[in-house]
Amino acid sequence: MIAEIGHFALILALALAVVQTTLPLIGAWRDNAAWMAVSRPTASGQFVFISIAFACLMYAFVVSDFSVSNVFENSHSAKPLMYKFTAVWGNHEGSMVLWVWILALYGAAIAAFGGNLPPSLRARVLAIQGLIGVGFLVFLLATSNPFLRLDPVPLNGRDLNPLLQDPGLAFHPPLLYFGYVGLSVAFSFAVAALIEGKVDPAWARWVRPWSLLSWSALTGGIVLGSWWAYYELGWGGFWFWDPVENASFMPWLMATALLHSAIVAEKRDALKSWTVLLAILGFSLSLMGTFLVRSGMLTSVHSFAADPERGVFILGFLVVVVGGSLTLYAWRAPNLRAGGRFRPISREGALVINNLLLVTGCAAVFIGTLYPLILDAFSGEKVSVGPPFFESSFVWIMVPLFLLSAAGPLMAWKRADLAGVAQRLTLAFVAAAVAAILLVAIRGGPWGAILGLTIAAWLIGGVVAEFTERLRLFRVPLIDSWRRARVLPRSAWGMSFAHAGIAILIAGAVGATNWQTERVQVMQVGEATSVASYDFTLVSLKNSKGPNYDRRVGEFRVEQDGELFDTLHPEKRKYWVQGTETTEAAIRTTWLADIYVAIGDPAPGGGVAVRIYHNPLVPWIWLGTIIMVLGGLISLSDRRHRVGAPSRARRKAQTAPSAESVAEPQAKT
Repeated sequence: MIAEIGHFALILALALAVVQTTLPLIGAWRDNAAWMAVSRPTASGQFVFISIAFACLMYAFVVSDFSVSNVFENSHSAKPLMYKFTAVWGNHEGSMVLWVWILALYGAAIAAFGGNLPPSLRARVLAIQGLIGVGFLVFLLATSNPFLRLDPVPLNGRDLNPLLQDPGLAFHPPLLYFGYVGLSVAFSFAVAALIEGKVDPAWARWVRPWSLLSWSALTGGIVLGSWWAYYELGWGGFWFWDPVENASFMPWLMATALLHSAIVAEKRDALKSWTVLLAILGFSLSLMGTFLVRSGMLTSVHSFAADPERGVFILGFLVVVVGGSLTLYAWRAPNLRAGGRFRPISREGALVINNLLLVTGCAAVFIGTLYPLILDAFSGEKVSVGPPFFESSFVWIMVPLFLLSAAGPLMAWKRADLAGVAQRLTLAFVAAAVAAILLVAIRGGPWGAILGLTIAAWLIGGVVAEFTERLRLFRVPLIDSWRRARVLPRSAWGMSFAHAGIAILIAGAVGATNWQTERVQVMQVGEATSVASYDFTLVSLKNSKGPNYDRRVGEFRVEQDGELFDTLHPEKRKYWVQGTETTEAAIRTTWLADIYVAIGDPAPGGGVAVRIYHNPLVPWIWLGTIIMVLGGLISLSDRRHRVGAPSRARRKAQTAPSAESVAEPQAKT
């Protein structure tokens, strides 16, 4: 009965989505306020019914109702309760329910917090959201029904993929989907603006908080997935340029460009049609990622389905959404008048170059990801595009972007003084020079690592220089700098945190890529080996049972300079139902490096295969990401970025500068 309630709730949600799509659009066209007002209750109602369906599916998994086909295929009675919950979205059908639930949640949020939007724009935005919902709900009900029954009822299930029986499943997919689906809001705003034929600074201000929320979630989701693969797969790496990794990375690049472009659209009423195009392309890339993992084109742990029927449906939906929106853009974009003018050497100019580099980098990833798939589809020829391609193309496109990221915030709007900007970057020059000299003296190479860490130091120096410039530190009394800090907009704090986080992440990725030390060998109990400055001794190998698996646990004594440093316990697990083995690496972090140990299969002559890594600066990747997401959330908390925030009377401050003057210290240059 519970499954039937969930199925019926999805049908009702589809009916509401159809109403949400049609009546508000017609009402906006006819200027009918009553019809436009329908958009808000239908968006909220759709969210309620999809929430009921989601709760019914979760109940079926928790109680192990194997009469439901989806539960039978992806669960087992012996599985820990936590993984019964997470298995809800650890499969194609359940993950699509999560997708449409998040889509409906965004629609309900627009309805609830979009009270200050013009009624016609709000109606059109919610109608476009409803149209996307119609497409995915039809797909769900027609090809991916999560509530199908089995008769007779099996005694037990086939269990969830053992690689997914990890706490990472509880956080990685939901965060990633919040980012993916969040770009649909920017897309809906863009299409609604094209229909109205009006894009102005107010529109850009409404788009920015939704884009920022999506970017923050996508950032956290991508790197959480990288961390999950790092400790779960036993390979010692954090990024492999896997096609599905790239499918999430490309929307992130486009969302980053959108955030920066929207700033220009809001502040200077410029780049309006470009910002609209970025919003369309960002969500289009999200849909492309959905197609890749559900079409059967890829064989990966990331892939949810291999049914051609589903792939054809998503491909058709992708063509309609992307083709329709780009056709509308080609028709209406020429009518969007350009706003404020600016010179090439200005903050606007820096942001334009920022956008061009991000889009070019995204194009490089796009080509490297899809070229092998397209070639295979048309000619049957198998080619592999791996890390060397991306490291020689994408990475070098990003180098000038990172160099510009330190200088851009120090430039004035409209026209900047290049000599003055260079003078304000003195701290960044000093930081980069000191870093380069120390790295050459201590490490001596490779030169790619020295360049990468020098760029990271340059970015940090630029963040500090920009911050001191805002506060006029050491040029005015400290009490005045403190007052400036107190009225500094949260968006400015958020930008500084985000840029600093990127610098730390770059340093971590460069160090881990260039200075990793690896030892792979067969070890007997009692045998010792050395990696970097550490000595590893295999003390014992023991077998035991987990909740639904058998495991072999190794005990490694780790010493440094003859002193005990730590004891590590890597595992090799074999799950009973599917007979699949997984690796559980043991990791000891010093925050300057990770000591990483993984065990493999028993060797024919006794002992066990062992992988030991010393990964310098890997923890900085996770730390940098946390700081980036924190920066996004801090910026999102700025009252100016919250749609529907009530207006407040401005307080007059005789002694403290205004927040706007602190936020734009170079605006009058």
